Amino acid sequence: MEERIAKLALADGTVFTGNGFGATGEVYGEVVFNTSMTGYQEILTDPSYFGQIVTMTYPLIGNYGANEVDVESGRVALRGFVVRELCRFPSNHRLDWSLESYLEQNGVIGIEGIDTRALVRRIRIHGAMTGVLSTTDNDDASLVNKAQSSPELAGQDLVREVMPKETGEWSESLDELVQSPVTPGYEGLHETASAPSQGPHVVAIDYGMKWNIPRHLRQLGCRVTVVPGTSTAAEVLAHEPDGVFLSNGPGDPRPLDYAVETIRGLLGEKPIFGICLGHQLLGLALGGEIFKLKFGHRGANQPVLNHSTGQVEITTQNHGFALDPESLDDDIEVTHVNLNDQTVEGIRSRRQGAFGVQYHPEASAGPHDSHYLFGDFRKMLIN
Repeated sequence: MEERIAKLALADGTVFTGNGFGATGEVYGEVVFNTSMTGYQEILTDPSYFGQIVTMTYPLIGNYGANEVDVESGRVALRGFVVRELCRFPSNHRLDWSLESYLEQNGVIGIEGIDTRALVRRIRIHGAMTGVLSTTDNDDASLVNKAQSSPELAGQDLVREVMPKETGEWSESLDELVQSPVTPGYEGLHETASAPSQGPHVVAIDYGMKWNIPRHLRQLGCRVTVVPGTSTAAEVLAHEPDGVFLSNGPGDPRPLDYAVETIRGLLGEKPIFGICLGHQLLGLALGGEIFKLKFGHRGANQPVLNHSTGQVEITTQNHGFALDPESLDDDIEVTHVNLNDQTVEGIRSRRQGAFGVQYHPEASAGPHDSHYLFGDFRKMLIN
């Protein structure tokens, strides 16, 4: 196969030259890294990565290819993909496409053959920064200039780019999910006669939700209605839910005033459970403040201490912002902390009947240590 030159230029002036794969063209985005050894297809389709160029720290990526089932949304969400070595001849009985052809079909640019250790070290030292990934411009100075003039991720509202446009009932049918067209909308919503007629009703506010979240809620016997991230409190309550779920999503929570206003209108009205971006928005609605992490937490091996049990949970995470513990009122209990940097990983307001965690308990892909949180939420719905 003929190799083509690709370049990744960072805003600090660093340029990496490698081989392009997948689509051709040029994109900009925040350059971040993920430490997971597996689960790259779930990473590719996680809407939380919208606006980012993701570097995998594990050196060989693509050995099991990609398939129709292991997706977490209706499209590949990230803007670019960086690996040390691409496996072009995968082996897997569930294989539908090679990673290379999967990215090409979904219009995503990849680059391989660069020193990913050097790239990750630079991000760890200097922080996540804007970069430009290109297969069409070979001029280093030109690419660095583009990276320096491209907008930063912080301060942008990216939720409107990935949230569903309409309300719908979640269907568990994989046939319906995989046959949905790949468009910028949300194609996992289907009215279905098979939805539970009994059991708690959960309204999930979708800021860029991974599909394994409503799957978990359905497995617990809940009926799940998914609404756009811009929904108002009145619109949510009109569905007469027993509880409200706040989903993950991309980018900076601070510009999302409409989401914070909605959550404030729901506090004390219904039990609330938020994860990742939903956890951050819940913290803002409870009066907390958000700050940007230097390079974020992205991977399936983040150790979290559960203060209630004293146990350490290995968690899947994907976020670049965190709650400031000093900004939280006395009513807000910090339930979990990250053992790498002591950042807030979980909060609870018993008075308001709300809790959230910074990580992904649905863990697709990743460890299953935190599945119990869905059960905790389920108990709140029937009390």
